[in-house]
Amino acid sequence: MFEVFKKELRELLRDKKTLIFVVAVPVAVFPLIFAVVAFISAQAAMDAEQKVNTYAIVNGDYAPEFTDKVFYHKSFEQYKGTKTFNSVAQLKAAVIAGDIDMGIYLPSNAQQTLNNAQQSKWQVVFNDAKSINFLFQRVKELAQEYSDALQVQKLLSFGIDEATQKAILEPIEVVKVDTADKRENLGEKIGGFLPYLLVPLVLMGATYPAIDLGAGEKERGTLETLLLTPITRTQLVLGKFITLLTTSIASTTITVLSMGIWIALAITFADLEFIKVAFSSLAVSDLLMIFVLLLPLAAIFSALALAISIYARTFKEAQNYMTPLSMGVIFPVIIALMPNVELTVKTAFIPVTNVALAIKEIVKGTVDYTLIGLIFLATAIIAGILLAFCVKWFNREDVLFR
Repeated sequence: MFEVFKKELRELLRDKKTLIFVVAVPVAVFPLIFAVVAFISAQAAMDAEQKVNTYAIVNGDYAPEFTDKVFYHKSFEQYKGTKTFNSVAQLKAAVIAGDIDMGIYLPSNAQQTLNNAQQSKWQVVFNDAKSINFLFQRVKELAQEYSDALQVQKLLSFGIDEATQKAILEPIEVVKVDTADKRENLGEKIGGFLPYLLVPLVLMGATYPAIDLGAGEKERGTLETLLLTPITRTQLVLGKFITLLTTSIASTTITVLSMGIWIALAITFADLEFIKVAFSSLAVSDLLMIFVLLLPLAAIFSALALAISIYARTFKEAQNYMTPLSMGVIFPVIIALMPNVELTVKTAFIPVTNVALAIKEIVKGTVDYTLIGLIFLATAIIAGILLAFCVKWFNREDVLFR
């Protein structure tokens, strides 16, 4: 069995493609993804923040203080074209045509409607399809300032001082006391994305070598020679399985180490506050726990990939069979991202989802070590069953010589 292991491992180490998938990709993927995401997010936010938007106000004379606030705001520039606007429909047409970025429609005098005990409704016309858009929020803040000033003036005219106004308008103040610290909050938001990176890399560390050890042997015509050697088929399967497990664990180790090193570098040199807050308290023991959780997962992927590769007639056929496996692995990771899906005794038995949930809990700093043990045990049992199936699969002549 160990002779098979040494022979397969030696051949894989000579294969440059295997080294690229097992070593180079895990090392490069984290800095690449972090750099691209951080750059695009920062650039998009900065562009949206600095952009000066053209606007037009209908009936602006009815609220001169508000009109002045918008006019002198650094992010707005008044429309200087020849078109005139008198209705919401005309403002919509102008936004769609690209003449203006935003239109504000004031239907009547806000001061007069307040005197008449009526609410004045203002309409902001803009394209809200963009994911980062500060237009509505900025206008709403300016309108709220103007509305608050009108309200204070009106109530003062009734002889109600500002302290009494606050007690009347807001008799109950609800104060949020959050028991979650910053790490837990951010871990809930970004911790679920780590399995998206880690799990496919672990799978990739097993699938590519597996194709070569199963279907590759058939295509090269070396499988028959291997079957004639004085070792049992169970030992052959175990030798190949240990080889795949080694490459998958190597990929897992490099991935986790790469993640730790690049996060440390990002915290030290980059001015990324959300990464610092989220990962500054992520200890080496946490990374070690993530690594331990990925080990039985690597065993499951190794057994599955070997069984598929043994069944396939050719290298290409094996690659085709591996594609659904890759897609099938992503689905349980998505489940872990769904709202209110938490790590419990029940979810601890769902393969892949349990590991994804546990990684999220580790990043949040709220991991339950009892459930971690349960996940490790459940995943190890599944890996053992799949390995037994793989051995049985390899003993069938109709599978080996299709």
